[in-house]
Amino acid sequence: MGLTVNDTNFDEIVLSSDKPVVVDFWAEWCGPCKMIGPYIEQIAEEYKDKAIVVKCDVDSSPAIAKRYMIRNIPTVLYFKNGVIADKQVGAAAKSVSAAKLTELL
Repeated sequence: MGLTVNDTNFDEIVLSSDKPVVVDFWAEWCGPCKMIGPYIEQIAEEYKDKAIVVKCDVDSSPAIAKRYMIRNIPTVLYFKNGVIADKQVGAAAKSVSAAKLTELL
């Protein structure tokens, strides 16, 4: 998955999108983040025409992590029209994330 967001481009990519956006907050050292990474990439591919799926490294983007009070990772936020519509904290099955995203379409 090539699209990442950070403190500089988050508002432009996530908050200004006319499509639902899934933001995976993660860190390189986080084991559960690595567990969900492959299915986050699958969801990005499966929903590429309907939604935007991005990753945000909490270590390199502390301002965004602080703004959204990301205290545990992985945390996946689901945005619609620039507003948080749903959230998943901790590792969960792909079906959970896909269902949350489908509800926003």
